[in-house]
Amino acid sequence: MALIIDGKKISSDIKEEVKTKVAALKSKGIRPCLAVIQVGKDPASTVYVGNKKKACAYTGIESRAYELPEETTQEQLLELIRRLNEDDTVHGILVQLPVPDHMDEKEIIRTISPAKDVDGFHPQSVGALSIGEPGFVSCTPAGIIQLLKRSGIEIDGKNCVVVGRSNIVGKPMAMLLLRENGTVTVCHSHTRNLREICSRADILVAAIGKPKFFDASYVKDQAVVIDVGIHRGADNKLCGDVDYEAVADKAGAITPVPGGVGPMTIAMLMSNCAESAVRMCGHE
Repeated sequence: MALIIDGKKISSDIKEEVKTKVAALKSKGIRPCLAVIQVGKDPASTVYVGNKKKACAYTGIESRAYELPEETTQEQLLELIRRLNEDDTVHGILVQLPVPDHMDEKEIIRTISPAKDVDGFHPQSVGALSIGEPGFVSCTPAGIIQLLKRSGIEIDGKNCVVVGRSNIVGKPMAMLLLRENGTVTVCHSHTRNLREICSRADILVAAIGKPKFFDASYVKDQAVVIDVGIHRGADNKLCGDVDYEAVADKAGAITPVPGGVGPMTIAMLMSNCAESAVRMCGHE
């Protein structure tokens, strides 16, 4: 049976470390603060924002919530972001995606100061990652690296396959694995021989958004399988992109859904926010 990589436990450890860091910053008069902006009442977004507020409360990070009506104009939103960029008491700015259809997501992301881009989505943050400069890294891929490292899984020299090429997960994931000296292949909807490529992977990261797509035939014996997907099945149970029951006996290590990658995203957001306060205030 595979090692089950416990995202709940690892994310809890990271939040404890952040809590200690935040307490140390507060003792120097620095109060880390995250501004969270939500436009409209998308139910999933409301749940995510609520979870972020809870994590802030737990770690001691101040959270400021800006809940804007659906009809807010793009210029009103950009004006709020610019104001928060200038506010020295705010260390992280997050706009909960998706935004309403009348808004330009790319322009919104570009307006956030890279120094406060704790989501790691700004083009400058992405560029910094690609050339190995300091900057914030998208929280889900950063969390996956922590899952691997804290589970004692070696990345150096391993054959790593990332399935999915989104800007939020797939591309930064590939760059982070490369940074850790993995040999990286990125697969996507146009990839030929997907099963064959996946079945050679020592570390397989599944991020395509198709429930239970990856069965045992995609997985090499004793491979590490990281499942980024989250779906609710016909039975109302949560599942990932990987058919967990079919793969668990073959893999060497696997993340469950729920309780694998999911909790890591918010833990890394808290970590980025505390780190932003450190960088902006010049303290370690």
